[in-house]
Amino acid sequence: MRQVAIYGKGGIGKSTTTQNLTAGLAEMGKKIMIVGCDPKADSTRLVLGGLAQQTVLDTLREEGDDIDLDDVLKEGYGGIRCVESGGPEPGVGCAGRGIITSISLLERLGAYEDDLDYVFYDVLGDVVCGGFAMPIREGKAQEIYIVASGEMMALYAANNISKGIQKYAKTGGTRLGGIICNSRNVDGEAELVSHFAKELGTQLIHFVPRDNTVQHAEINKKTVIEYDPAAHQADEYRQLAKSIEENELFVVPAPLKQDRLEELLQEHGLFDIA
Repeated sequence: MRQVAIYGKGGIGKSTTTQNLTAGLAEMGKKIMIVGCDPKADSTRLVLGGLAQQTVLDTLREEGDDIDLDDVLKEGYGGIRCVESGGPEPGVGCAGRGIITSISLLERLGAYEDDLDYVFYDVLGDVVCGGFAMPIREGKAQEIYIVASGEMMALYAANNISKGIQKYAKTGGTRLGGIICNSRNVDGEAELVSHFAKELGTQLIHFVPRDNTVQHAEINKKTVIEYDPAAHQADEYRQLAKSIEENELFVVPAPLKQDRLEELLQEHGLFDIA
C-alpha cells in the first residue's frame, strides 16, 4: 500500500487535482482511500457526487468514541473510499488536531488493513502547524507530491513545503515524488516549474493544462473522468495517474534559498530586474 500526501498553496487546486487523479487510478483498477485533511471538508465532494460527508470530528462530537468505520467512511466513484477529518468549531482549537484524530481513529477501526493500493492525504498546505505536518512528520505518507503553478506565491509555498519535507525526511522516511503543475496559463509556465523542480532535485511529474472542462465537471459534482471520459482533460488526469503509478524517483528535496528562488523567477520573467 502506497501512502501519498498532496500539499500545496491554499487555493492551488489540491483537492480538485487529488480527486481527478484518484479517479484515473480507480479506472486502472486501483483500490484507493482519500483522507481529507482540510477543515473545509471538501476533499471528497466530487468523488461522492456532491455529498457533504459527515466529518470524523463532527461524528465524534455527536456520537462519542463508540463509532463504526461506516459512520465516517463512504464509498464513491470507482469504489474510492472517502473520509473527511473536519475541524474544530470556528475559533476553537487547532484544525490540525483533526488530522491526528482522524488517522488514529482510522487505524483503530481497521481502515488500513484492507486491500488498498493507495491512501491519499489531501493536506492543507501549511507545514508549520504540527497537525498539518503529521502525514510527513510521523511517516504516515511515504511519498509527497506538491501541487504548484507558475505563479510566484505558489512557488514560494512549494519551496517552503519542501523545507518541511527535508526537515522530517530523517525521522519519518518520507520523500518528494515530484511537482504537479496545475496550470494558471502563466507565460512560460511549464519551463519555469520544470526548472524549479530540477533545482529542488525532483521532477515535474505532470503539467495539467487549464481547461474549462474541470469547472463544468465540478458544477455537475463529478470528476472529469466521470463527467466526460472522452475529454482531452480526462486523458491528462489519466496520464498523471499513470506517471504516479510508475514513478520511481523519490528524493529528499534541496529547497532553494530565497535569493536563488527570486533569481529563478527573474530569469523566467516573473520579476522585473532593477
